[in-house]
Amino acid sequence: MRLLYLGDIMGRAGRAAIKERLRGLRERWKLDFVVVNGENATSGAGLSGAHATELLAAGIDVLTLGDHAFDQKDMLQFIETEPRILRPLNFAKGAPGKGARVFDAPGGRKVLVAQILGQVFMKRAFDDPFGRLDEVLKTHTLGGLVNASIIDVHCEATSEKMAMGHWCDGRASLCVGSHTHVPTSDAMILPGGTAYLTDAGMCGDYHSVIGMEKAEPMRRFVTGMVKSRFQPATQEATLSGVYVETDDRTGKATRIEMVREGGRLTNAGPD
Repeated sequence: MRLLYLGDIMGRAGRAAIKERLRGLRERWKLDFVVVNGENATSGAGLSGAHATELLAAGIDVLTLGDHAFDQKDMLQFIETEPRILRPLNFAKGAPGKGARVFDAPGGRKVLVAQILGQVFMKRAFDDPFGRLDEVLKTHTLGGLVNASIIDVHCEATSEKMAMGHWCDGRASLCVGSHTHVPTSDAMILPGGTAYLTDAGMCGDYHSVIGMEKAEPMRRFVTGMVKSRFQPATQEATLSGVYVETDDRTGKATRIEMVREGGRLTNAGPD
């Protein structure tokens, strides 16, 4: 199976890049399944129902969220009506929506997508991500009930993401980090057959401070004072993420390539 995961969509620029480029990538790379993190797609904070609808129509199979899952209040209701949107498994108890689901892929194949939130350096303490994900992976065995599985590890610390990658090795097709908006260059296939990348980066304008217009973040760093709200940067966005090929029988990864499509970063991918 040919899988694509793209990092956090950042504001209007990120949404525009998805709508302009994703269908072309699906055709060019013959993609079977596309997962994108969308938790910053609406003004850099959360995802609205209207923007979710636009993004899914642009060729995304599943949108994942994160710690900003419900910053846009209409998502509290919208996520219950749209199964293609996932919030983290270990979010607050009683939160609407689901943190993991099995989806159909071409040829009758099945893909598990799950997301967890990390605990290190996060603003609030979430439930144990390892325990919550273990329940899902035990139920949806790779090469058994599902042909492929994609785990979105939404957290701050690289060490926690790496630990999760090794913990998932042999149990998932892809374990990929999100949240920091900074792409890493450590794409690899782990010994047990799981493709791994510490952070996919963002789908946003990289002439910025992690997707925000530079002036206000720089002012705060230099002076320690707040003058205005952060605003998403609006120049051409780069689609940033990872491409993975898997064996349909075992679900294990056979190829991994980092993706940097358009904008200010050098393009890479399966071509």
